[in-house]
Amino acid sequence: MKQAVKSGGRLLLQGYMPKQLEYRTGGPSAVENLYTEVMLRKTFADWEIVLLHEHEEVIEEGSAHAGRSALIDLVARKPTGR
Repeated sequence: MKQAVKSGGRLLLQGYMPKQLEYRTGGPSAVENLYTEVMLRKTFADWEIVLLHEHEEVIEEGSAHAGRSALIDLVARKPTGR
């Protein structure tokens, strides 16, 4: 993801947190495919983190993604010159 963003560009990500495995309402079934605040802060330590927000919401995105969900949002800006 980091390589796909142009210098000075922004990355917007909404993903599932590990708690999502308890809800079983969609998303990845393997913990290594889920995001944590610590992991995102470490991965994007060299970027400006504009927003990093954990939250739970009820989503209705078809039969495969329906119900209470443990989500994490990230907006990060890639430094210029990189």
